[in-house]
Amino acid sequence: MPSAPYVPFSGVFGGGGLFGIGYGMGVVDGLHARGIDLTNSPMLGTSAGSWVATATALGVPFSALAALPVPRFPNPKSGVLAASAEKVFGKSNSALVHVVACQLPHLRRTELSGADYSLSSLVAASSAVPGLLAPQKLGARFYIDGGVRSGVSVDWAHPSETLIVIAPLAGAMFGPFGSFVERKMRREMKEWQEKYSGRILLFAPKESTSHIATRPQHLFDKEKALAAYEHGLNEATNAVL
Repeated sequence: MPSAPYVPFSGVFGGGGLFGIGYGMGVVDGLHARGIDLTNSPMLGTSAGSWVATATALGVPFSALAALPVPRFPNPKSGVLAASAEKVFGKSNSALVHVVACQLPHLRRTELSGADYSLSSLVAASSAVPGLLAPQKLGARFYIDGGVRSGVSVDWAHPSETLIVIAPLAGAMFGPFGSFVERKMRREMKEWQEKYSGRILLFAPKESTSHIATRPQHLFDKEKALAAYEHGLNEATNAVL
């Protein structure tokens, strides 16, 4: 759990495959254009959100992420995601970036810091969807996608005056599943606010955005990720802040 002092802004970004990366990056860029720059803010990412947090901290544009080839799924080969991430993130570290992953064998929800591991290996650990990608080894442990335990992990976000929550799989997404993600996220938001009393700005796909991805496989479609970016950008541009 975070113990650092309050900052003006912090971010917590949830999972959602390529769609989630696109939507999250669109929201971040839309907020940046309106004067909310998260580049130097503490950020916690889960799965797709770990890519968004890392790209934001390192100043990597969405176009660079969109240019990466999409791995073949399922892909049991170890190191696939880490190698892909290293093409855009290199071997960089950043103490501003933390990710959530699940430690094997007991699926323990775990927060990992970019001060301790390369960001490329962290996003690989947080994004290793079981059944689609091999677990990522960090030190002596193996990790899989943090979304297995929580889609966003808002309760672990850094204390701040304003918390930016980006939840690509909540809101209008996927009917009952999206509602499940949203209910858990709302409980986490309440827990965070009771502890830190900060303001929360929540971004979750509106109905027009949810129509981009109506099936699980759509989350890993690059064209839909590109569309999600534009929708996320538009939602942030028009949001009441």
